[in-house]
Amino acid sequence: MIEYTNSQISGLIDEHIHNKRNREVLLSRFVDGLTFDRLSEKYDLSVRQVKNIVYRDGDRILRLIK
Repeated sequence: MIEYTNSQISGLIDEHIHNKRNREVLLSRFVDGLTFDRLSEKYDLSVRQVKNIVYRDGDRILRLIK
């Protein structure tokens, strides 16, 4: 598997995720390494909402880097 830098991951997220909040959640998760609980607090969302964003939109990014 190819290793990607944080700036490359950030670029993919910025390019392919159009919803601003979802971009911020993904950047916080994949680049900053925040937990689901911390993301939930930071963005005033339920843990379930955060997981949905990360799994749905994060899957789009992971498919691009494979």
